[in-house]
Amino acid sequence: MGHGGGGALSGELTEHLFAAAYGNETLAALTDSAAVELGGARLAFSTDSYVVRPLFFPGGCIGDLAVNGTVNDLAMSGARAAYLSTAFILEEGVALDVVGRVAQAMGAAASAAGVTVATGDTKVVESGHGDGVYVNTSGIGLIPPGVDIRPQRATPGDVVVVSGPIGAHGVAVLSVREGLEFGSDVVSDTAPLGGLVASMLEVTPDLHVLRDPTRGGLATSLCEIAAASGTGVVVTESAVPVPESVAAACGFLGLDPLYVANEGRLVAFVPPQHADAVLAAMHAHPQGAGAAVIGTCVSEHPGMVVARTGLGGTRVVDLPLGEQLPRIC
Repeated sequence: MGHGGGGALSGELTEHLFAAAYGNETLAALTDSAAVELGGARLAFSTDSYVVRPLFFPGGCIGDLAVNGTVNDLAMSGARAAYLSTAFILEEGVALDVVGRVAQAMGAAASAAGVTVATGDTKVVESGHGDGVYVNTSGIGLIPPGVDIRPQRATPGDVVVVSGPIGAHGVAVLSVREGLEFGSDVVSDTAPLGGLVASMLEVTPDLHVLRDPTRGGLATSLCEIAAASGTGVVVTESAVPVPESVAAACGFLGLDPLYVANEGRLVAFVPPQHADAVLAAMHAHPQGAGAAVIGTCVSEHPGMVVARTGLGGTRVVDLPLGEQLPRIC
């Protein structure tokens, strides 16, 4: 299970098994979506599979999660998603009304994101060989001219911005999976981010890095960016927005909110001369109303993320081995 958690084990599996087997420069970039040129157009192309348990959770379900997840992966290259494919793997015996609810949720999410589900596939496996419904989505979108967003572009001096409060998705899924109550309802943050990214690019096309911190949370995304760029990252823990309900749940469960999955948030590395304008544009968009500056990119401790604690000290933020909360997306 650790190999599917988005942490160090996932990275080793991807780098040493899959990337080695497929061997090409496009894949070697290891970004949320691949930037490719085809017929004179620059496209972003991404694929993802969803095995979240349970299928329905506060604020969403596997259907809208699948649409938003792929739309967001494309947005992390600066692209506005245009077309999606979807493939359903159904377990024998799953109720058709359940499948229908998932499909309806996907259709509504696609409409909200302004993307067309253009093709798909369905397979059925024997009872006991699945978990109700698994969904795969792939997507393509156009990357605007002059946009070059990738983790290797992180530069000392960049301002690190997160688009809103973190950790809600992971806690929302866990609460219904385990039947836990935390005093107040925690609702998943699943949402499409294409519009928010478009607003940021209107301010400047020179965004250096965008990443949606899903599996492994914000900490994993920052560690991956630091490693890819060879720069250091300093984060102020008190500046990271964490909802009280999420903080309380994580305290009860012994989890670190920095490592809890999100499905409607992004982290951006922005050149300092554009940071104020980009932050203002984010605040003006519904998906960025809670955006906050949480740190900077530095030349010290290359490839390492360091957090400044509330006690005035510092701690190293490591890449997790696996995932605190498996089957979260």
